[in-house]
Amino acid sequence: MEIIESQEVYDLLESYPEKPREKLTELRSLIIEVAESLELPKLLETTKWAEPSYVVNKGSTIRMDWKSRTPDKFHLYFICSTELVSTFRFLFNEELEFEGNRAIVLDIDKPLPKPQLKKCIELALTYHKVKNLPFLGA
Repeated sequence: MEIIESQEVYDLLESYPEKPREKLTELRSLIIEVAESLELPKLLETTKWAEPSYVVNKGSTIRMDWKSRTPDKFHLYFICSTELVSTFRFLFNEELEFEGNRAIVLDIDKPLPKPQLKKCIELALTYHKVKNLPFLGA
């Protein structure tokens, strides 16, 4: 798999305080791991709305960010007009926290819920292949 890395994303991650930088770097690694496991041909790392973003052909863009106004949380964002977050809520309502129909909210002081996040990332990266399936084929 070809990973097109972004110096802009690297610089953005480096600009965060230590703890958010570590968490977002871990989340970035998880996105790359899932993309590799799906044997996708290419993963584009870029910025959208000044946030690290990940784009694949036939997938839905994934963004992530931390904001100083909510220092104990960071977010994994999805396009709100998709069925992604509503599907994630159906699958993981007891295990994950959500913000509307656009984000998974993660606690900066807790380990990443990797099995759940991997499934969510997989559904986003394959969205245009599964969007017509009930619950996105999950």
